[in-house]
Amino acid sequence: MNTRAALGIDLGTSGVKATLLNEEGVVLATRSCSYDVTSPHSSWAETEPRVWQQATGQAVRAVIDSSPGTDVIGVGLAGQMHGAVLVDARGVPTRPAVLWPDSRASAQADSWNTLGQDALASLANPVTPGMAGPILAWLAENEPDVMERSAGFVMPKDWVRSLLAGPPIGTDPSDASATLLWDVTNDGWATELAGATGVPARLLPGIHVSGDSCGETGEGTLGWGVPRDTPVSFGCADVAATLLGLEAGVGRTVITLGTGAQVVLPGVAPKAVYPARHHLYRDASEGWYAMVAVTNAGLAFKRVLDLLRVDWDDLYRPYDRSADLPGFLPFFTGERLPVPLSSSQAGWFDVGLSTQREHLLAAALEGVAFAVRRAVEVMPESDTEIDLAGGGSRSPVFTQLLADVLGRPLRLIRNRDATVQGAARLGWRAAGHEPRAVEVPCGELVEPRPSPELETRYARFVGALSGKA
Repeated sequence: MNTRAALGIDLGTSGVKATLLNEEGVVLATRSCSYDVTSPHSSWAETEPRVWQQATGQAVRAVIDSSPGTDVIGVGLAGQMHGAVLVDARGVPTRPAVLWPDSRASAQADSWNTLGQDALASLANPVTPGMAGPILAWLAENEPDVMERSAGFVMPKDWVRSLLAGPPIGTDPSDASATLLWDVTNDGWATELAGATGVPARLLPGIHVSGDSCGETGEGTLGWGVPRDTPVSFGCADVAATLLGLEAGVGRTVITLGTGAQVVLPGVAPKAVYPARHHLYRDASEGWYAMVAVTNAGLAFKRVLDLLRVDWDDLYRPYDRSADLPGFLPFFTGERLPVPLSSSQAGWFDVGLSTQREHLLAAALEGVAFAVRRAVEVMPESDTEIDLAGGGSRSPVFTQLLADVLGRPLRLIRNRDATVQGAARLGWRAAGHEPRAVEVPCGELVEPRPSPELETRYARFVGALSGKA
């Protein structure tokens, strides 16, 4: 008897991952394929959707071929948030997709801030140029011919889903609520606001439940190896899928550490708020979560390693906290929250004649930990204990430092593929089933240690940062 499994697809910014998850909640295989983001002009970030098509096909074919004797009974999708893919009536892209790192729509984002307090409160999110709303406003102003040829827009994972199951072109609440075109109070599209900002309301896609089936795969599914007539879910945003994959508990903060860091709190009650100090988005079910994204985490570490010509082992070496360390601001690229920062706000300060390279590395570790604390402090109240996941959680030096900086215990989550596993769970839902809940693999609980030196340096960090905002 063949093993039944759901196929999960996670369409990231620079790569796609596919996995097979059986009904016991066990991963059978995972494969990935990378690609580049293009920047035809300064501050632009785009990808031709056909690049996603090719890479996704390769990853899906590879994972299916690696698991002979497995019956794929459903497909679930997750993907990068905020981007916009304009399509014609047949679902064919009318231009390259514009992605979340893109900042061309700064002027359009500024126009959002003139809408008035009530309108901004209904969005319950800070205004940033890389979200679909300002992006679409820029396209309407600068590429009117493209907008005229376009019948709608979708998020990246929605377009990939249409390759599997065809129309209708639509999206789910977790992605829609992250566009700056979503009214939190009414839990639906803010059509009047869209018109006021220059975004044609006719482009707004239909909304569907993340785990519902949008249809079934067609003949050959473009050679990807997925059987014909396999149900395909509408899918969800990547953070919502991560919460599914981690089986994150309501009221319990989750921090993921990678190129960036995400501080997420599931189970938040939606409400209009102004000004917004954190994001508020729908999850893959009926709930909401709060989030602050720290852009400069692993990205900042990598830049420091390149500047000082050292490796990761040098960075993660234990150090003397009582030493006279310089300060460090890790903001090589811009940050959105809690206070917007432009790029190039990074560097060491209070560097003296006695400062050595190991002091600069220790300051970099602390600077990133301080940036994460700054994000945690603006989140709603949650359980004392915090779940910590992602590649950055593998260093015992940094995890202990982060626990000490936050003053809260950290429970280490040993799951690097939670997002694509969450997508696979939606595949099971599309097929009318739910895979068994499994105990999330955890490491030790890292208890915080009181550190007056860290508190003093955090106060110095906040003071230095206030002069940059």
